[in-house]
Amino acid sequence: MIEINADVEIIIKQAMLSFVATVNEDGTPNLSPKASLTVRDGALYFADIASPRTIENLKRNPAVEINVVDIFQRRGYRFKGRASVLPSNHNEFSMIADWVRATNGPEYPVDHVVRIETTLITPLLSPAHVFADPHRSQEEIKNTYYHKYGVKFVGP
Repeated sequence: MIEINADVEIIIKQAMLSFVATVNEDGTPNLSPKASLTVRDGALYFADIASPRTIENLKRNPAVEINVVDIFQRRGYRFKGRASVLPSNHNEFSMIADWVRATNGPEYPVDHVVRIETTLITPLLSPAHVFADPHRSQEEIKNTYYHKYGVKFVGP
């Protein structure tokens, strides 16, 4: 498993939404949004709250790809790996399910927890990084996109 560094973890927390790609039985792609992607003890996890097709696909074929991009920083990461659907009596299942409920409320169902064994992590950069002024700071990029989307930053 490839190590998940601090920057990857920060992007996952800030982006708040990721997209998980699996393979349907007929070979076509299935893309599912996830707001539950998290890092615990150096591993990637997500909860199945309402994604039965994703779970069916992973039980049949554990190949998975996940993309997470912070829309304001215009950067993120792509993860490739193999997924394991954890049994409900597994300690890691409880750890993630408890976190989801603490974050979102006790009414959130956690039907499954998926642990990803990452085999490849690659950075994703938008053209704002690739083609724009190379001396433009990350802060300038963020401020540009806050303005573009009409967002006023109120965080720490």
